[in-house]
Amino acid sequence: MALTHKLELRQSQSLVMTPQLQQAIKLLQLSNMELDVFVANELEKNPLLERKPEGYEDAPGSSNISDTPDKTDEGSAENTQVGADEWLKEGAAVTDPAAVLDTEYENIDPDGNASAMPSDHKMSWDIPQGGPNGALENDVNLEAFVSSELSLRDHLLEQLAMTFMEPVDTLIGEHIVDMIDEAGYVRGDLGGLADRLGVDIAYVEEILATLQKFEPCGVFARNLTECLTLQLRDKDRFDPQIAIVVDNLQLLASHRLPELKRIAKATDEDLGDIIAEIKQLNPKPGLQFGSVSVQPVIPDVIVKQRSDGSWHVELNSDTLPRVLVNQIYYTSVSASTTKTKEKSYINECLQNANWLVKSLDQRARTILKVSQEIVRQQDAFLTYGVQHLRPLNLKTVADAISMHESTVSRVTSNKYMETNRGIFELKYFFTSSIASADAGDAHSSESVRYMIKKLIETETVTTILSDDKIVEKLKEQGIDIARRTVAKYREAMQIPSSVQRRREKKLVHLNSV
Repeated sequence: MALTHKLELRQSQSLVMTPQLQQAIKLLQLSNMELDVFVANELEKNPLLERKPEGYEDAPGSSNISDTPDKTDEGSAENTQVGADEWLKEGAAVTDPAAVLDTEYENIDPDGNASAMPSDHKMSWDIPQGGPNGALENDVNLEAFVSSELSLRDHLLEQLAMTFMEPVDTLIGEHIVDMIDEAGYVRGDLGGLADRLGVDIAYVEEILATLQKFEPCGVFARNLTECLTLQLRDKDRFDPQIAIVVDNLQLLASHRLPELKRIAKATDEDLGDIIAEIKQLNPKPGLQFGSVSVQPVIPDVIVKQRSDGSWHVELNSDTLPRVLVNQIYYTSVSASTTKTKEKSYINECLQNANWLVKSLDQRARTILKVSQEIVRQQDAFLTYGVQHLRPLNLKTVADAISMHESTVSRVTSNKYMETNRGIFELKYFFTSSIASADAGDAHSSESVRYMIKKLIETETVTTILSDDKIVEKLKEQGIDIARRTVAKYREAMQIPSSVQRRREKKLVHLNSV
């Protein structure tokens, strides 16, 4: 078969995303800090953009959970961050900015491809390919290759991610990590943490006991005695005599050695060896890591409970960029400009400024709408505690608010919600589900794991529960779960099998007798 060259004319259709739509999608998934940097760069580049002055009326940013988020007041265009005149483009009618971007967001698949293209947005916007910092893809940022000193918090969070498999355990562990100081000591009330998360104090202390096995040895101690004890246990040197000395450190600090020797019933040689070994320990194990400034998490959404028990959801106004289009400056400049190139530049700046304001407004509305639905779905968690998390996925929220699933995914990335139980990332509220045995509501996998853990904790020597028995007890509570799933959850929580638990409890019982 011979190879030849030929020309053909073909007619085809393709889907193309305008730069404006790409930018709107990027703005949606930026964190509040990244968004602030991006807006600052746009203010420097666009002469028609300016910071919103104090006292200027805010855009709609709060709502009651009982309100319908889709309702729009007749004067909503006048209450946004720019006037009605600034929404006009070449004589076009004023439209609700939310309606335009809702359509665009909803027609983006998870891979970022457009399934529809609005025909009324043909503006050109020169968008850097490297993201909000304006860097090009081919530019090399040398600072990105500079290694930074590992902080104690990052070191502990790495171990935390490899230790706990359950979201509830990980959540409690992260809260405890945030309570440690630079030396590695826990500074805070564990009881208050347990009350805030709605779990037993024994559960929190159990998580703490696991954290105290992390490296460096001695971290997560609540005082110096516990810190030294952890290090001695790790070296297998925590015998009764050295335990007495550690419990009486005030005598050692005041050099009351005869009294200490009498209490420990130790000879001069034994006491000297004990003191020498204690001096080899590190009283501040966390200081061996780098000290970095901790950036506090600023919530994007604030949830408050009303006196009647309902929930009020509002955006955190401190995280919303306030920008305006200077229409007066545009009018004066365009009137005095005669050159075609200059007119084209100032018109392009106006179009870009209008689009940015509308994108920011739609971003705020979308975050609020998604947050409202999350609060609706997880009201039991807010009321009763972490073990009452309901099963929830992105599709459920997307269907409830008539948005695309990918839009909900972008909204929940790098966004945080402040609640009465602490600050949580929006993605935390999405959990897998376990079917109900009686055709009722499904159960969150985290709550099922919590039930399994509670059943095992109530065991005695004569009432050890096998995995099959646990399945039966869960079915009595309306939870349809397979035996292999119980075994998987049990192993993930590092709970031994029923045979091992029976052997361990028998040994404990014999030792106590």
